[in-house]
Amino acid sequence: MRKKLEGNGLWESSRMMLPEHKAAINEYEKATRQRERVELDEQEWDNVARSMTDSLQQRQFITLRLFHPQEELIVSGVVDRVDQLKGRFMVDGEWFSIHDIEGAAVEEY
Repeated sequence: MRKKLEGNGLWESSRMMLPEHKAAINEYEKATRQRERVELDEQEWDNVARSMTDSLQQRQFITLRLFHPQEELIVSGVVDRVDQLKGRFMVDGEWFSIHDIEGAAVEEY
């Protein structure tokens, strides 16, 4: 009996876990793994704009780092279109938000 009262013994000695407990544990783990959005300064935005313009006009391969709450998202390809009114751009036929960009680099061959 003494072992159950030490530390987390009462919880660990119990073999029963309610669905509510499991859901709460999963939500807690999900919340702790979320990434924070990176704010770019003006110089970094100029670099991103220059890289996207080079990719759009000269058909150069670009690698963009985008924000995602759970993981780091990397998009590689050639910028096809930029829609400034809606704040999005197209890479290889797929639209992405301009506001999610965390970094950009043009690939040199």
